Amino acid sequence: MPFLKSVLYVFFCGVLSHFIGEALPRKWFHYDRFPFAAWKWERGGRIYDRLRIREWKDRMPDLSRVMKDMVPKRLPLFPTAAQVRRLIQETCVAEAVHVALCITAYGIEFFWAGPMGSFLALITILGNIPFIIIQRYNRPMLVALAERLEEREERRHHACADSVG
Repeated sequence: MPFLKSVLYVFFCGVLSHFIGEALPRKWFHYDRFPFAAWKWERGGRIYDRLRIREWKDRMPDLSRVMKDMVPKRLPLFPTAAQVRRLIQETCVAEAVHVALCITAYGIEFFWAGPMGSFLALITILGNIPFIIIQRYNRPMLVALAERLEEREERRHHACADSVG
């Protein structure tokens, strides 16, 4: 019975985190501020190449593929800077949600105290860490892409304004 209660708790936290994550105001999430800003040791996300992230990141489940209320985690073929900026914010939200799920995993101890409850909490935490890493890996590259697109859009805007005037 403690196992079932623990699994239901993890499931409930996962479902609830989706709705809370979707409801959170996006203005709270800034990629360039703590805790979402890249750390120097991350070297713009390149540190995660040691984990061979490119080989496995696209194989991980993506809830945005089935939940139509979520922002898709894939960009269109020719994205705008605004679309990329939106996705950058979503990486912050996803990171926050997965960190929260790691923290709530300790609640399993209320249903299943002892080594097995601790083991299930550890499995839950380890199951969320890859998603946190993916966000921290993708974000610096998305920021660089957004900056390039903004520069291009600005040049086009000025070229159009110059040709009209």
